[in-house]
Amino acid sequence: MTHAPDEAPVPGDARPPVRPNVIVAVLALSGIIVSLMQTLVIPIVPVLPDLLGATPGDTAWAITATLLTAAVATPTVGRLGDMHGKRRMLLFSLAVLVVGSVFCALATSLVPMVIGRALQGLAAGVIPLGISIMRDELPPERLGGATALMSASLGVGGALGLPAAALIAQKADWHVLFWVAAALAAVAAVLVRALVPDSGVRSGGGFDLPGSVGLAVALLLLLLAISKGSDWGWDGGVPGTMLVVAAAVLLVWGWWELRTPHPLVDLRTSARRQVLLTNTASVVFGFSMFAMSLVIPQLVQTPEATGYGFGRTILVAGLVMAPNGLVMMAMSPISARISRTMGPKTTMMVGALLVALGYGLSMVFMSGIWQLMIASTVIGAGVGLAYGAMPALIMAAVPRSETAAANSLNTLMRSIGTSVASAVAGVVIANMTMSLGGEVLPAREAFTLVLGLGALAALTAFAVAFFLPGRGAAPEPERSEPEHAPSPSTVSGRGD
Repeated sequence: MTHAPDEAPVPGDARPPVRPNVIVAVLALSGIIVSLMQTLVIPIVPVLPDLLGATPGDTAWAITATLLTAAVATPTVGRLGDMHGKRRMLLFSLAVLVVGSVFCALATSLVPMVIGRALQGLAAGVIPLGISIMRDELPPERLGGATALMSASLGVGGALGLPAAALIAQKADWHVLFWVAAALAAVAAVLVRALVPDSGVRSGGGFDLPGSVGLAVALLLLLLAISKGSDWGWDGGVPGTMLVVAAAVLLVWGWWELRTPHPLVDLRTSARRQVLLTNTASVVFGFSMFAMSLVIPQLVQTPEATGYGFGRTILVAGLVMAPNGLVMMAMSPISARISRTMGPKTTMMVGALLVALGYGLSMVFMSGIWQLMIASTVIGAGVGLAYGAMPALIMAAVPRSETAAANSLNTLMRSIGTSVASAVAGVVIANMTMSLGGEVLPAREAFTLVLGLGALAALTAFAVAFFLPGRGAAPEPERSEPEHAPSPSTVSGRGD
């Protein structure tokens, strides 16, 4: 199968001068704002049934809807970005985020809330699109640190969003959460439109609608089974049936992707050792990162009478997690430096060992909030290193014209890992309980087990990364045409 050649802007194209610092700041801010949506509703989850007049099972869709639409949108938006312009699709994603946030801000019942949350999930492609724009625009010496920061924004926004959302929810009407989200997304869109140039790099070709629908169906079935399996009951057969159907759809989808001339996901490129192993490690790392986010806030809020909980508010829980997000951001330049001198393979392996160490600390030292903060910070440092290495590994192994699609697939793999972590932790915590004053609460052993699984996942990611090639910097595929001889049909200016 042939691929469209990498394209470059026509020399002399009317474009504003590239300002690397501005581009990095705007794109990283956009990524952090989008990732805030992960934790935005956590402070109000316990009271959502009363606020929306629905059952707890139904209000859980306010979280599940975002997860599902994000999974479907990420690879699709990435491919459309490669075809029609990454900046254009970035602006579209931010606009959808504004609309979804306004829906939620005006919601007084369940249906508009779920619609708004689903629209918010459609903006998940902002982070891989931002990484791909950086590859097009930034000088080589700036690319490593910038993409590491953009990749880490997925965790940074989630960690910083929890205390901010808890503070707003405690001090104001809950609708303010979503008005703030809408305002932030609107600011990000204006900044992108004004300050981020469009490189004009396009892959050309047509859009693979059957492939997009097939992948969407498979992901919906897979993630529904994972996220709702414990609620529906695994012994009832419905989640298991959904997993079987999802596997069958994926097989048909893969057959189609290998035969269509313009696939949604180039499976031949994705099967390259470096890409395949990086995506595999990303799934496991997604699990490992999210396990901590599920356990530590619950430990902080569990009543002291249990003998292991701290009985604090969700605001305190969020503040305990905040250093985790800050250290992820701080590790971005360190991740880039290690990748530059020793290769991103080494960076990922060091990150995995740090995450495993952090989980080990959290399992042993659970008697003080400060101990949880230290463990969370060590885990955040490891995640920051590893997440910074992932785009470097991906971009070294794919053509420039497929960057957005490849990064989107990698982001999707991380999201699948977090979904599996949520499902596994939910089952463990629901089945390992204790009774306190007639109230059923998770047992200490449940949290210890989930933390142990997080450590095991990190060590698994280390083992996968060990088999990555050399320094993890495979040469880009040969181009069929010179990079500076683009065809007029595939190059555009700043017309988005």
